[in-house]
Amino acid sequence: MRFATTRWRLAVLGAAIAPVVVLATAGATPAPLPTDAQVDLYQDGVATAGADSLLRLPRDMAATYLDGSRVLDPAALDPAWLATGLDPADGEVDRLTVIAGSTLATDQLLDPRAARRAADASRAWLAAGDVPGAGTRFADLGESALLDMHAMTLTNGASLAAASPRWRYVWPRDSSFTAAAYARTGHVDDALRVLDFLRSVQEPDGSFHARYLPDASGVPDERGLQSDGNGWALWSAWTVIDEIEDPGERAAAHERLAPLVDASTDYVLGLLDPETALPPPSSDYWEVHPTELTLGTAAPLLAGLEGALSIYADAERWDRAADAARAALRLRAAVEERFGPQGYPRHASGGPQDAATTFALPPFQPTALSGADEAWRSSVMSMLRPAGGVAPGAGWRTDGISWTPQTALFALAGASTGEIEVAESWLDWLDQHRTASGAIPEKVLADGSPAAVAPLTWSASLVVLTLAELEDQRAAGATLP
Repeated sequence: MRFATTRWRLAVLGAAIAPVVVLATAGATPAPLPTDAQVDLYQDGVATAGADSLLRLPRDMAATYLDGSRVLDPAALDPAWLATGLDPADGEVDRLTVIAGSTLATDQLLDPRAARRAADASRAWLAAGDVPGAGTRFADLGESALLDMHAMTLTNGASLAAASPRWRYVWPRDSSFTAAAYARTGHVDDALRVLDFLRSVQEPDGSFHARYLPDASGVPDERGLQSDGNGWALWSAWTVIDEIEDPGERAAAHERLAPLVDASTDYVLGLLDPETALPPPSSDYWEVHPTELTLGTAAPLLAGLEGALSIYADAERWDRAADAARAALRLRAAVEERFGPQGYPRHASGGPQDAATTFALPPFQPTALSGADEAWRSSVMSMLRPAGGVAPGAGWRTDGISWTPQTALFALAGASTGEIEVAESWLDWLDQHRTASGAIPEKVLADGSPAAVAPLTWSASLVVLTLAELEDQRAAGATLP
């Protein structure tokens, strides 16, 4: 199932949008010529060993994995290179580093029997769900993205944003996308485990900080609360529940997720201004101090209320459904009124657009906000970068760098609104700019080189979600390669 229509949604939301036809519209403003900034590739990918060990690969290592896994092939490893040992200082470029799970001796990586056992377990996990993109030219991209997500999810449900030290934390936003991607590929138990972790770190008032330590012991810094996390958690929770067909399992998931859903819904309802129906400013996916309300905060909160509405209606918790429905209606109207006439810019006061135009579309909203389909098609022109991807927004620094999560958001928007060729084009670009180990990096430089952390879990989960949406299009009769 996918976003099943409920009695409440029919009454509240109306008819679905018509598919868009082209991505860019005439009159869009191209991005200014950038400078060509240089950023290192901090690592080439990740690997797994044994039951729970996660390793970060140095940037100059092109890994050879055993099929269907992120287990390094012992036959492709250089014993002399491994003899110098794993990197105890966790340097950025030189050595293999165990960053989570059990400690390892280097000879364990050379043990073919241990490697085969680990790879067999990985292949069994893949077989228990669906490999996104199977049978298409995106088969390897989809399997690699799913395996990287799986590798970066720890046994306690903590979904690491990336393996490098400054990213080795759990963002509620990124984790919500990971859980949704697991559910959409048949790995509901993993999805629930990721959402369980979010509930375990949720603040007593239902809020979320920007990010958390992976052992659930607290926050790593003073970034403070970031309200879009509540919206994403609610959207993700409904995505997960909506994928469960067995009535008993669905009821169990409702019960399991109720504390997260109730606390998040109450927090979001409490954020909305009684007069304007809008939330206060908050940091969003740009990770900068807020100066005013952004679409990157308002749209995820709307997606969360829509998710809460569906969850409560599906569970026949009608009083809660009514509260969520009223708030969603008011917030939707307020976002359309404040952002819509200006083409859905980043800020409520106007100005350049950013990738949050995609948040006003399916699969985040059950139907596109008024004018949002035109906005996301036009916004890409001002965000394009020399290598062919996009920046986080038109107002982002002009450094020539493409960002893969925002590029993948455009792919997902295309797939979800019927723009199959657009989605495939973005997926092709992401596929072509992976590291030598097959990981999707966070950034791509102006010359096309992968940069920063690889893999980035948010980008991997967005690729998985895009491929799952394309599978839906195939099931509906579209022709895919």
